[in-house]
Amino acid sequence: MASFDTASKKQVETNPQDFVNLCFKFGLEDITVLEIITPEQPTIEMHQADILIKAHRNDREVLVHFEFQTTDSYDPEMPLRMAGYIIRAIEVYRLPIYSNVIYLRPDAGRSDPGKFEQNLEQHRISIEYQVFRLIEMDGQAILNLKPAGLIPFTPLMKRPVDMDAEQWLRRCIQTADSIDIPNKPEYLGSLAVLGNLVYDSEMILEIILEETMQQPSIVEYVAPQAHEQGVQKGARESTRKHILEVLALRLQPEVAQTFKPTLEAIDDLQRLEQLFGAAIKVESLEDFKQALNENGD
Repeated sequence: MASFDTASKKQVETNPQDFVNLCFKFGLEDITVLEIITPEQPTIEMHQADILIKAHRNDREVLVHFEFQTTDSYDPEMPLRMAGYIIRAIEVYRLPIYSNVIYLRPDAGRSDPGKFEQNLEQHRISIEYQVFRLIEMDGQAILNLKPAGLIPFTPLMKRPVDMDAEQWLRRCIQTADSIDIPNKPEYLGSLAVLGNLVYDSEMILEIILEETMQQPSIVEYVAPQAHEQGVQKGARESTRKHILEVLALRLQPEVAQTFKPTLEAIDDLQRLEQLFGAAIKVESLEDFKQALNENGD
């Protein structure tokens, strides 16, 4: 669960304006991100709010809050958790807040009412927040808009009725690959981690490798054999990068780098692909070490 949370937060931290725009349904309002706040938001369990963004809207400063949920929350239930976050943020920052929860899994958030209520006479409390269930969001509309921060989430969104799951995943990956960003392997790694909530990791890997290795190379015009060798070499290099980026998301960047020499010594593309699938699923350093041993290393 932590890996999905990390991948989600990474997109907000990198592209906060896209999420602020989502909060306001991509309207035409003049909303500008000022900064991302790292808050200390105590609730009963001393949890922290996932993301707090300070923004400028309609000539005043506001807060935009996002909580990412992989599954439903029961202890405490989400309305109580959100009420705690909202009231504490208002108390600390003395700013109006727009609070949102994003449910990643298709079956999560169905019963979330989007508000906390206490109905005691003369002591009524009502605190509302916005609920986004990705499975209910129009994925094609997001692909058309191309907000970089939201594209890695599109495999979890509602696909067109005339498209099967594999076709939709391929379209999402194609769009992600077309986004102009400085660290494409990490970006595609986030899509792979999030997509693994719905899709098989091997399918994700296969499509990423197919779609991201289709760029023309100069060796294609030199000799067919050189082209094939170039493609194989590029595929191995790309897969190694994908593995390290996913491990950095699931574990820690410094931990991921410890595997770099080992991965560079592996020339079998099929074995690297297997390790990429393992990297998507690992929860600890020992998990990936075990995957390496199982592959004969």
